[in-house]
Amino acid sequence: MPKWIFVTGGVLSGLGKGLISASISKLLQERDQEIVPLKCDGYLNVDPGTMNPHEHGEVFVLDDGTEVDMDFGHYERFLDITGEGNWNLTSGKIFQEVIDKEREGEYLGKTVQMVPHVTDEIKDSWKQAAEQKDADIVAVEVGGTVGDIENMLYLEAVRQLRSELPSEDTFHIHATLVPFLETTGEQKTKPTQHSVKELRETGLEPDMIVGRSEQELQDETVEKISLFCDVPEKAVISDPNMEQVYELPLVFDEQDADQIVAEKMNLPGRENGMKDWRKRVQNLKEEPVAKVAICGKYTDMDDSYVSVEAALEHAAAENGGSIEIEQLGTEDFDTEKELEGFDGVIIPGGFGKRGVEGKIETAKYCRENNVPLLGLCYGLQLMTIEYARNVLGLDASSAEFAEGEKDLVIDEMPEQKDIKEMGGTMRLGSYTAEVEGQVREIYGKKEVSERHRHRYEVNNEYIEQLENEGLKISGKNKEKDLVEYIEVPENDYYIGTQAHPEFTSRFADPNPLYVSFIESAMQ
Repeated sequence: MPKWIFVTGGVLSGLGKGLISASISKLLQERDQEIVPLKCDGYLNVDPGTMNPHEHGEVFVLDDGTEVDMDFGHYERFLDITGEGNWNLTSGKIFQEVIDKEREGEYLGKTVQMVPHVTDEIKDSWKQAAEQKDADIVAVEVGGTVGDIENMLYLEAVRQLRSELPSEDTFHIHATLVPFLETTGEQKTKPTQHSVKELRETGLEPDMIVGRSEQELQDETVEKISLFCDVPEKAVISDPNMEQVYELPLVFDEQDADQIVAEKMNLPGRENGMKDWRKRVQNLKEEPVAKVAICGKYTDMDDSYVSVEAALEHAAAENGGSIEIEQLGTEDFDTEKELEGFDGVIIPGGFGKRGVEGKIETAKYCRENNVPLLGLCYGLQLMTIEYARNVLGLDASSAEFAEGEKDLVIDEMPEQKDIKEMGGTMRLGSYTAEVEGQVREIYGKKEVSERHRHRYEVNNEYIEQLENEGLKISGKNKEKDLVEYIEVPENDYYIGTQAHPEFTSRFADPNPLYVSFIESAMQ
């Protein structure tokens, strides 16, 4: 049986529980512990795949094709692991399992109730995920805040599991907001006190409190939280604002946060001083090696392109510095004016017609001015449309947004045309491509595997025309005969991929496509 760490939050959402869980897990991983991170969300969606980024931020995709919460990006990037679909629980998924079992007669005629049947399903899902990976430690993050009605069943499951197991086999971390009141010049602890009081009403007691604040927690703040929330002072951990999220494991390390967990759970010692990690963090504090524009649709929402920005940071750190990133909306877009001064451009994934023409003009500008451009998923499709319009002279468009008679150089994949359900029905997960040209040089191998999330593809009827006019198809999925990579060989870096290589980038192991993009932008 593994040991269990539970991470909850209070006062408000958005405190960074995922980063806290990933950071503590990273330090425990350095103790040779096999970590399985789980995320529990109270919403009734089966998964976040149909949610607008404005609602829930970026949708993260796993190798197995599961669309999951963006916190899984933090887990994978910090821990250098590959997540699995059953690590993300939603109330929609849990209720669906319980109802299916009831319909199949598995409850033997009993009255099916929230407790014990739903809570048992939650605990069984946790245990199954742990057993499948032979985990030493399972880190369970409960989304939202204590007091949210949709999270009560998860908290009850935590309470039950803690009561069933020996004390040394569980550890509870509670994250709270510690605001700073400028008028008095002091940090206020009442929100934390009330949050812990509410937590106790669920039958749970924290072993550690992580105080999210603008500055480091003051000594008197720590003393107050310790006194009124009944945790040792050493277990009141400061989580101040910082330049880079990758600093957080180091900040926790300085406070011996993982040692507190290790002492209670009888874990082995840690010899590695995180030297490589520290060096990369230091690189991110150096001068920017490049200035990059992300020309997209959801630029007014910080969490929309989390993985893209993370992959750029990884690549910059690999090249010895930081990265300056600016998100640009492409509606009413003056390319020459907007893109002046940028060393490289990203056209990210997306859906729909809004801002499309601005992205197409962006691709044209980069191609004609030899500005390094990396197109991701929708980005590849719009780069192809641009080339077909301005080099081949076609009235090119995509079946996704075309009006009237057009050359559909981008069309819906045949297997997608009759699909009516929206959730989980796209081409999702990891697929292999045979690559050549610059893409092969970048990856250093003939076959590459990256994660996907799309319904539309380059129309094979136009490939010969495109290649005859200089657009190189540098990667294809042979099984489905699908275009996976394109490039313009005469440019220093002009590459599009139908995949999302940002999903496989790790802080300690950056994705090659992003590393080479930054190298080109630095020239």
